[in-house]
Amino acid sequence: MAEDKRDILGNSVETLRDPLKGDRAPPNYRGNVSLASVPILPEKYWQVEEACASRAIGMAKEQITLDMGKCILCGRCGEAAPDIFKIGSKYAPPAKTRGDLVESSGSEADKSYEAVGKELKEKIGKILGRSLAVREVDAGSCNGCEVEITALNNPVYDIERFGIHFVASPRHADVLLVTGPASRNMEVALKRTYEATPDPKIVVAVGACGCSGGIFGDTCATTGGIDKVVPVDVYIPGCPPRPEALLHGLLMAVDRIGKAA
Repeated sequence: MAEDKRDILGNSVETLRDPLKGDRAPPNYRGNVSLASVPILPEKYWQVEEACASRAIGMAKEQITLDMGKCILCGRCGEAAPDIFKIGSKYAPPAKTRGDLVESSGSEADKSYEAVGKELKEKIGKILGRSLAVREVDAGSCNGCEVEITALNNPVYDIERFGIHFVASPRHADVLLVTGPASRNMEVALKRTYEATPDPKIVVAVGACGCSGGIFGDTCATTGGIDKVVPVDVYIPGCPPRPEALLHGLLMAVDRIGKAA
């Protein structure tokens, strides 16, 4: 074994491939849902609506709609009507308004993590002239989004190389990265965190729960989404969203900082 190690070090043998090279999402990963342009029979619509656990499917002007802000990517719609709903492996892109998550339900992100990161680094340097400070706030989540946010700081994604770091206090933050459906018990704490954040206050709602309440919806225990408590500047769909989607959302947040400055 010792000889093998010396051989690897001496000959610079690459033992692992670059985990961020190419499309990392496996083919069976559920990242987005798109609608097919086919006629939809009334009985088929009711069948699919019943299958949707988070009530993300609806009707508008006799057209079927899909709200990615509510979608938890369970895949049940694709099983009930594979000719209408197509499940893709690329993540659904973030949006600057809640309505865009409905209108752009058929879109998917086409930029790699590295490409978005380089663009983000350039904008951070141009707009802020320093690092971007992010404060993560758990407003009652299941911690699925927190796992993906934590991954941003691991050796694979290494978000600090793009000039982004997480801070312990909202008083030092440029952006609030908020997860969860904003439970009633966290409502006051979230408001106080928002008030403690210096202007311009940029809030990013993370995951289906943060965007709309997700599978929890609007109940006696939840408020139904982050924007029911504080203003939201960027919405990142997913359950949970991948690190690539989180970085894409931060890119939009920096654009908001530039416009507000």
